[in-house]
Formats: sequence, C-alpha cells, structure tokens
Amino acid sequence: MSLRKYLFAGAAAFCSSALPALADGHEIGACLITKTDINPFFVKMKEGASAKADELGISLKSYAGKVDGDHESQVAAIETCIADGAKGILLTASDTKAIVGAVQKAREAGLLVIALDTPLEPIDAADATFATDNFKAGELIGAWAKAKLGDAAADAKIAMLDLNESQPSVGVLRDQGFLTGFGIDVGDPKKWGDETDERIVGNEVTQGNEEGGRKAMENLLLKDDGINVIYTINEPAAAGAYETLKAFGKEEGVLIVSVDGGCPGVQNVAEGVIGATSQQYPLLMASLGIEAIAAWAQDGTKPENTPGLDFFDTGVNLVTDQPADGVDSISVDEGTERCWG
Repeated sequence: MSLRKYLFAGAAAFCSSALPALADGHEIGACLITKTDINPFFVKMKEGASAKADELGISLKSYAGKVDGDHESQVAAIETCIADGAKGILLTASDTKAIVGAVQKAREAGLLVIALDTPLEPIDAADATFATDNFKAGELIGAWAKAKLGDAAADAKIAMLDLNESQPSVGVLRDQGFLTGFGIDVGDPKKWGDETDERIVGNEVTQGNEEGGRKAMENLLLKDDGINVIYTINEPAAAGAYETLKAFGKEEGVLIVSVDGGCPGVQNVAEGVIGATSQQYPLLMASLGIEAIAAWAQDGTKPENTPGLDFFDTGVNLVTDQPADGVDSISVDEGTERCWG
C-alpha cells in the first residue's frame, strides 16, 4: 500500500470509529505540550492541532519547553491543563520517565493523555501514543547507508549524533534502529552508547539543533578525521554537522543520514547535504490526537493501537534520490510533496 493510501486509510478508520459529533454548546478544552516551539516539527504539530481544534470547535491551549529537555516547564503545563478543566492533553515529553507522575495526575483527574511522537516509559503511562515507528525510521537510514557503502561498510567509521544525555526513548529508538539497519550489535536496545563495535567513532549529543550538530561533529572529527558515515537524530543536527565538515574540508565522500522529513531537510537531500532521511508526519499525529480528545469528551471512547503494535503508527518513508537495493524509498519530489516546515 502506498504511503498516501496508508495514511488516509488509517486516519479514516480511526476517525469513523472514534469521532462522534460534539454536543451543542459544550466547549471542550485541550492542551498541546511540545518539547520546544521553534523546531519545525513541533511548529507543524501545532498547526495540525490548531486546525483540527478550530474545525471541531475545541478550545486549544499550547505550551512548550524553553529548550529541548526542559522537563519542568512541561510539568507546569500539565498542572495548568488540569486546573483549567481540559479534557485531554497531547504531549511530546522531554523526559519520558520523569513526566510519568504528572501524567498520572492528569489521568486521575479525568484527562485523556496522548503521547505524540515520543512514547512515555513505560508506554502505557499514557492512554495512547500516536507516533512514527522511530526504530523503523532509524533502521531505514541504517540499511540505506550500509547498502550504499557495499563492501566498504565493513570498514566504516561512524559518528553518532544523538539528542541528549537523558536518552528519551525517541532518541534511543532512532539510534538503535540505525545501528540495527547497518548490521551492528546494539547491546542493550534500551540505551545508546554501550556498543562495542570498533566502527563507531563515538556518540555526541546535539540537543537536536544546528549548533549542537556543529559542536558534536567537531568533537568527533577531532577523535577521528576519517569519519565517513554520520547518523543524526534530526535534520537540524545534520545541517550543523555538514557545516563542520565543510569547515574541516571533509564534506566529500561522507554519508549523512537523518530523520524528520521537514521541507528544509528534504531540500538538503536534494542538494546532497543529506544522503537520505526518514520522513514522519507530525500534522497527522496532532490532528488525530485532537479528534481522539473530542471522542473522549463525548462518550469516553479511547483510541486503538495499530494492529500488532503498542501505539498508533502514523507512517514513515525513506526519502532519497539515491535508491538502494533492498531498501524501500520515495523520491525527493515525493518527499517534497509531503514535507512540512
């Protein structure tokens, strides 16, 4: 099934089973809490939630951390949502374990809590999770990089540009997925950095932004200037890593792979900055989340998971103009049609 058919068939099935008409004159409050309000991924998520809330007559309030990793601001936002009498919260957690206590308070107060993109730990701490299969996203770029290198993959020198030290699950899933796709033993799949494969030059954190990507890449090049494969947690980090490569005169012959699928990132694929990126769909996550809150407010209906998974899968596709044998992908033109940001 094509991505377009998959997404809209899944959304239609979800909506038809979960979304009743809203009661006349009854205002439903909802909250969206993201990691930051400047990352294009979260900007698009807010757009999707706002548009669907307007369509359904839901009052939406949006909150965000000051930076990626700002757990305290997210806890404060949850407390505000409870006090305001909101019916539900859409949450991308900065600290997927520490936030669980605040989420439990919200659920005990009768709010539906849906994790968007980033599963909580444990995943059932939220009522539902609408997300990209982040492990698959990483696995796709890992398999692509391995296929592009061919026999040279056995002697690759790999830089791992992760998110932050707290290792929220989305960062772990993408990192471990990439290594699995590349054919590397990941050790404990619930953490990154414990691998013993000599091809890994090292792990550095980026905070998911360009400046972090620049600094992380510089640190790793100082360890080994022969790096030829770079995994990045997201496309802003990839852009920063490329700037450092250029500054060192090392941009030629290096494969950079990433995850997101935002319009700037897809453009970087078109320009050869990034070799391939796994595209996810934040607008769909957020709009379906608002519909789920509407259903919960109306009659207590909770969303169901994708069969065989412990979350609702909103889809992922590898975007590249350098297809590799055995790795499914879509073209940059297709990725551009579906990009965000």
